[in-house]
Amino acid sequence: MSQQLDPVTQAVRIQTPRSQQQEHSTPLYITSSFVFDEAEAMRAAFADESDDNIYSRFSNPNVDEFVKKMCALEGTEDGFATSTGMSAIFSSIFALLQQGDHLICCSSVFGSTFTIVTKYLPRFGITCTLVDANDQAAWEAAVQPTTKMVYLETPTNPQLEVIDLEWVGQFTKKHNLILNVDNCFATPLLQRPVEFGADLIVHSATKWIDGQGRVLGGIVLGRKDLIHEIYLFCRNTGPAMSPFNAWVLSKSLETLDVRMERHCANALKVAEALQNNPNVSWVKYPFLKGHPQYDIAQKQMKQGGGVLCFEIKGGVVAGRKFLDALQLLSVTANLGDSRSIASHPASTTHSKLTEEQRLSVGITPGLIRVSAGLEKVDDIIADIEQALAQSAS
Repeated sequence: MSQQLDPVTQAVRIQTPRSQQQEHSTPLYITSSFVFDEAEAMRAAFADESDDNIYSRFSNPNVDEFVKKMCALEGTEDGFATSTGMSAIFSSIFALLQQGDHLICCSSVFGSTFTIVTKYLPRFGITCTLVDANDQAAWEAAVQPTTKMVYLETPTNPQLEVIDLEWVGQFTKKHNLILNVDNCFATPLLQRPVEFGADLIVHSATKWIDGQGRVLGGIVLGRKDLIHEIYLFCRNTGPAMSPFNAWVLSKSLETLDVRMERHCANALKVAEALQNNPNVSWVKYPFLKGHPQYDIAQKQMKQGGGVLCFEIKGGVVAGRKFLDALQLLSVTANLGDSRSIASHPASTTHSKLTEEQRLSVGITPGLIRVSAGLEKVDDIIADIEQALAQSAS
């Protein structure tokens, strides 16, 4: 077509070239390697002089299709898909930093990310400074001569702080730093960090991208030169996405737009309902007017996402009673599913942090995180309200 297709349309229509079978839907390419008709073709492929597939740890038609769709959605030059979200995060940092480099990281990040930057980076001589998500003076004070990268989540997990990407983009440009943004919670449909100067965007595709809790996956997207270094790192260290998972995730992108509309609408209605519940101290959702960064969220996000959090009165004891009383919502270590999920970050995803570390980023003993699913919203609200009532009894 002569017209430029919308990214949502591209996520539906980008497809691996059809075989002689003229299949409508891309088939699975479950093979570990690919053959060559002649030695010269194989030499050229290994010398990066052709786009031929060599080995599924390097590239595979199913994986390539998924990457192309994600690049269209995020508006990036290139990408590399990995086995999990954490392998994408790890690779995006370790492929580009070396001994003596310094990283600035938002203090409010997923528990495993926190462990990587505080426990494992120092073992390789890479230092890290954690800064408060919205303390711009702290970001400026953290810059050192050896600083090379800024890593952040927005909205953050699980406190849903929203970081001003326009400001951070200007900040990293001024100091010539790589801006690495975890866009998992928002998805490229609600927020495009590249438009604010992000050099890299990472996703746990396990979450909203899949959307049905079926497969694991991750992806790093961004500048072609940076992605090439990440590709070389992953090619040799091996965190490759499987062809089957890529096939599932590529098909999932065809429904991402309609799914996120429902997830966001449900999450907002649940958050609004909980504001008036006597057993809740506070509710946080980026598109609630009472959110501390509501204006920033309105500026850089199209909708508020599918996750909300709230503080249940009664702390840890009430939190556990609440989870045990749920009848519809799933109690599981995931989010972004078609089924609504409730979790208690202090005892699960962020349990490896000390209590002081959790409190410093707002993870209180009674914090409950809810991933709003695709059920009818009245049923979601009813289950949460009955569980809250039981938690207070």
